[in-house]
Amino acid sequence: MAFFYEEPSHTFGEYLLIPGYTSADCIPEHVTLRTPVVRYNKKAGEEPGLSMHIPMGSAVMQCGSDDKLAIALAKEGGISFIYGSQTIEDQAAMVARVKSYKAGFVTSDSNIRPDQTLEEVVELIKKTGHSTIAVTDDGSARGKLEGIITERDFRIDHVPANSKVSDYMTPFKDLITGKDGISLSDANDLIWTHKVNQLPVIDSNNHLVSLVFRKDFDSHETHPLELLDSNHRYIVGAGINTRDYMKRVPALLDAGVDILCLDSSEGYSEWQARALKDIHEKFGKNVKVGAGNVVDREGFMFLAENGADFVKIGIGGGSICITREQKGIGRGQATATIEVAKARDEYYAKTGIYVPICSDGGIVHDYHITLALAMGADFVMLGRYFARFDESPTNKLIINGNYVKEYWGEGSNRARNWQRYDLGGKSGLSFEEGVDSYVPYAGRLHDNVAMTVSKVVHTMCNCGALSIPELQQKAKLTLVSQVTIDEGSAHDVTVKNTSIHS
Repeated sequence: MAFFYEEPSHTFGEYLLIPGYTSADCIPEHVTLRTPVVRYNKKAGEEPGLSMHIPMGSAVMQCGSDDKLAIALAKEGGISFIYGSQTIEDQAAMVARVKSYKAGFVTSDSNIRPDQTLEEVVELIKKTGHSTIAVTDDGSARGKLEGIITERDFRIDHVPANSKVSDYMTPFKDLITGKDGISLSDANDLIWTHKVNQLPVIDSNNHLVSLVFRKDFDSHETHPLELLDSNHRYIVGAGINTRDYMKRVPALLDAGVDILCLDSSEGYSEWQARALKDIHEKFGKNVKVGAGNVVDREGFMFLAENGADFVKIGIGGGSICITREQKGIGRGQATATIEVAKARDEYYAKTGIYVPICSDGGIVHDYHITLALAMGADFVMLGRYFARFDESPTNKLIINGNYVKEYWGEGSNRARNWQRYDLGGKSGLSFEEGVDSYVPYAGRLHDNVAMTVSKVVHTMCNCGALSIPELQQKAKLTLVSQVTIDEGSAHDVTVKNTSIHS
């Protein structure tokens, strides 16, 4: 006989937090949202190998997670998982662009010899998108530095295109440089003292080591929580499937990816166990791989025991997902998160290993993020939320007089990401498990994430918590009725239209 759960499953919208005691020290400025992303031996006092400064990741979706959004989210302290439903080469290129984006000490990817021409300079600028070019003796990123040339040093339509770089560059003797080993703070002091836009860092033989840019200092002032690796490059993740991972993973690792995620509509499968085993055996135990999705204790235990670095929760809860409608499988996101969190704590008590969990889907309002964290999630993964912003890769359109952005599911005919729904057998999408839609355009990621984080932090203060673990310990949650839900929004009034566009 089939097993029947006696209690119905619930969504985030059916819960509210009960305020706790708020001390004088419990103010937004004292709250930290730092959270682990990968498994670690917590009982032995280890620190996680990778953490986020805010508990927000972007979902593995074509309409959200490309290199542009990955950079924008890393600036805020979160991680984007670049979508895998594209060629291996294109996905690896996106990862590489994130890792090469100018932040802190940057390995120069725009280099030229002094005997080359201005025409070649113009072509290099078009190719890389970078207007500052290091001139080295051999045209490499580690060659002996001869000078710097930028697009401001010449007007291509006013000089012969075959003019030599050496005639227009700023020569080495006139450059302000830093010595290898200089701190980022000291490098920025030199930039500001000498009123230059970039600082080449050289070794004892005058070979170029890296570049530091003025605008990156400005960026850090604006984005104090930016998430960087040990080489001062932005952290980025990537989605993979259980079909071509043996080819895809090495390409992504070569591109510099920091963490991988097996992306599937249902992760409690032999395919994911095989992939986790193969990846760790072939590419090393240090390769970080999350897995999912699951909705119960058994699914979590299976993936944790097979080496998943984090476990993703959720089936059918996404705004564009119709898996529940098509297949009749899934679970309310709140109930799933609560049960998996209990399993995570059980696994930790038994092994000493803490495996972070990610709530993926079901987030409609900002406060749902706080609820997910209170229920035990270490971070959340969001699709619709990020698809609304300037930085998402989708088109901005006007529909019925309103600005919108396109948003579609990986299981839609538009995406045709059959690998995400793969059950073995023949290749291809048997039927749709996602829709093609629009979401209201919301502007810049930076502005919106700052507002969302502010709401989360203020709510945590209302609960008397200064960290996510403390919130999980102190939170008091209550199920609410439909009447209570209706009462929680404006009612029995005529709401004024305060839009500046009216």
